[in-house]
Amino acid sequence: MLAKTYASAVYGINATTITIEVNVSQGIKYFLVGLPDNAVKEGKERIYSAVKENGFKIPRMQIVVNMAPADIRKEGSAYDLPIAIGILAASEQLPTEELDQYILMGELSLDGQLQPIKGVLPIAIKAREEGFKGIILPKANALEAAVVDTLEVYGVDNLKEVIEFFKEGKALERTIIDTRAEFFKSVNHLNIGFEDVKGQESVKRALEVAAAGGHNIIMIGPPGSGKSMLAKRISTILPSLSLHEALETTKIHSVAGKIDSDTSLMTQRPFRSPHHTISDVALVGGGTFPQPGEISLAHNGVLFLDELPEFKRTVLEVMRQPLEDRTISISRAKFAVDYPASFMLVASMNPCPCGYYNHPEKECVCAPGVVQKYLNRISGPLMDRIDIHIEVVPVSFDQLTEEVTAEPSSAIRERVEKARLIQTKRFEQDKEVHCNAQMSTRQLHKYVEPDKEGEQILKNAMERMDLSARAYDRILKVARTVADLDGSEKVAASHLAEAIQYRSLDRESWAG
Repeated sequence: MLAKTYASAVYGINATTITIEVNVSQGIKYFLVGLPDNAVKEGKERIYSAVKENGFKIPRMQIVVNMAPADIRKEGSAYDLPIAIGILAASEQLPTEELDQYILMGELSLDGQLQPIKGVLPIAIKAREEGFKGIILPKANALEAAVVDTLEVYGVDNLKEVIEFFKEGKALERTIIDTRAEFFKSVNHLNIGFEDVKGQESVKRALEVAAAGGHNIIMIGPPGSGKSMLAKRISTILPSLSLHEALETTKIHSVAGKIDSDTSLMTQRPFRSPHHTISDVALVGGGTFPQPGEISLAHNGVLFLDELPEFKRTVLEVMRQPLEDRTISISRAKFAVDYPASFMLVASMNPCPCGYYNHPEKECVCAPGVVQKYLNRISGPLMDRIDIHIEVVPVSFDQLTEEVTAEPSSAIRERVEKARLIQTKRFEQDKEVHCNAQMSTRQLHKYVEPDKEGEQILKNAMERMDLSARAYDRILKVARTVADLDGSEKVAASHLAEAIQYRSLDRESWAG
């Protein structure tokens, strides 16, 4: 007898419905076809054991399992459940009437328990798109799938519950959540904030400007000056995630298997901080079984690279294209996938190997030329994509012991969101541009027109401070953001003057 069940495969961050056809006929062999990988093939032993432990039997006949479309590679252990149900239905131990209404996914233990799987959210979204009534999957993944409304989501603990559901009509417990209520309940919940930071007012201002315009930023300062502490708090002043952004971010983390069983929807902007020993593939994604890299896990959030010069040069260079295109294409001989990578780059570095160049109290012990050599570890094209450079100086004892409460992140976020709203209206005709940092040269000349005083300030900066030519566009973009924070339609000389301050590493004399 022939029976069909339905499952799903994830490629990139989107899912494809897989039809599992099982035919039981005269013979003694077991055939599994349709480009399954080793994890799928090994499922045979898990399925046989789980079915037997739950009081059913695998027929002593020829079993042919086809996973269609047959030209798409099937990976992972999540096909155990639909194959097991398909075998039982084809051997007439289960009725087949309702099998075409549900997507089945789950890895089986030898005793029939269901283990959690990856990529549940895109699978659930695809199931709703294709008109399936519901999805049956491990209970640990139920909250994540229930984000998709109008789809019946059933989380189960073991194979026996699924068998009883199809055979006897025994009801399963449906998982229901109010997606919007869940989202708005915790979207503004902050565990840390800028109120914890003593001093560093100029750096806080630079981070506010960076957050308001979506600008990449690098902080240069000695060890212990607070660079990492400040970077970890920048996500608290970024605009709150929209529901669409939250769903998109959750999809990526779902594919990577980084959603907790008690989490249904990511409501906070991600903050990723990979170690400097990270490989190229781990940063941008890919591998034998393609997975999102750190730049995609930071989508709609912050990618923090601490001690930037310590990263391998090849690792840093692969970020150049994603920083411009805000997407990463992974192309291999047998597959090609696209992952979104619209993130804000926040980097920090010591000014030299010893860490004390330009320190107000401690003396630098680096040999002549070493400071410039250290800075040269970061290529010009990559530095060109970083809009704001800010020096971080150590906090004095008096500032550390001050009783004054610093401005909270919530107050800074309000100003950032007002500036972003101005930018949203400005670029409403261009769907590819969402903030000032993404402006093209044509848009730059359209929306940033310095007056005569501003032009003179720019000219003086270029000549007297030895600013490089590539800094010109960056200064204009940052100045536009400063003007937005100020609520000004025009870019004034004061806005340009502040933007010029944020180009420390463009001064040719900075490293001596």
